[in-house]
Amino acid sequence: MKTYDLRSDTVTLPGPGMRKAMAEAAVGDDVYAEDPTVNQLQETAAELTGKEAALFVSSGSMGNLIPIYLNCGRGNELLIESHGHSVQHELAGVSAIAGSLPIMIPAPKGILTPALLDPWIQPDIYYCAHTRLIVLEDTHNAAGGTVYPLATLKEIKAFARGKGLSIHMDGARLFNAVAASGVNARTICAETDTVTFCLSKGLGAPVGAMLCGEANFIREARRVRKMLGGGMRQAGIIAAAGLYALAHNVERLAEDHENAKTIARALARTTWAALDPDEVVTNIIYFRTPGRQAGEIVESLARQGIRSGASAADQIRFVTHIDVSREDTCQIVRILETAKV
Repeated sequence: MKTYDLRSDTVTLPGPGMRKAMAEAAVGDDVYAEDPTVNQLQETAAELTGKEAALFVSSGSMGNLIPIYLNCGRGNELLIESHGHSVQHELAGVSAIAGSLPIMIPAPKGILTPALLDPWIQPDIYYCAHTRLIVLEDTHNAAGGTVYPLATLKEIKAFARGKGLSIHMDGARLFNAVAASGVNARTICAETDTVTFCLSKGLGAPVGAMLCGEANFIREARRVRKMLGGGMRQAGIIAAAGLYALAHNVERLAEDHENAKTIARALARTTWAALDPDEVVTNIIYFRTPGRQAGEIVESLARQGIRSGASAADQIRFVTHIDVSREDTCQIVRILETAKV
């Protein structure tokens, strides 16, 4: 029986073309900034996001931690949506390492606005932690892969400038936001000071993320990366996978979104899954299991060929990705239509 893994878009495997690019990559010592493939990847990422420079980091978590360390810092506060990845799934690094206090703000569908942010700005009093940074997540994982409207990003930037705040975007799935909104990455990232995007999720690379920003910021980010143990040597072997992903796997993200919508509609037709398929806008599906333990349904689906994960006692997450084809999606729908759960 074939198994369809919908636990995350991090489970993807590099295909033959990507593996070939990795095997043939020119390499050097990246700590000396002498790896030509890493340098090419960084230049490509900067160009795509419209930033002056970029840095190849080992993970999205590192890519989010460094700008918090540099642009917020010890004894200061950052504003973030309450279910944001940086405060829920990155081992409290914002406090444990960056020394910053996260102020977690609930927002509908994970989308912050100036009206939600404004009450949490600290006054400039010596005994108050200063508010220094706004962290946005686009797409927002825990909210169901939701996408920031460009108009909202512009409003937040204007608000941040008026308050003297920096903006970091956790764009782990930035190119999913691009595919869903039709707005290019440069236009989205113009509303931020720094942005991180992952190569190892929907883009299908085995490891790595890109941190992009002004040249002076990236110079300091390189130092902090080294402090965190992220200095890499002949990293061109993995950077080549990122270059291949950016060249070949961006436009196809729209297929993942269509597959997710197809699966969501099938789930909505069952008696054990509760969701509104119209709210599925990218590759992430959350659905409730009213009156049932999500863990039990996860186990049952696994026995029938669908791997997933319980995100709450009565909630399950499915994520589509490059290794789930349209044909696979049709098979998943058939399983869901006849599933005994």
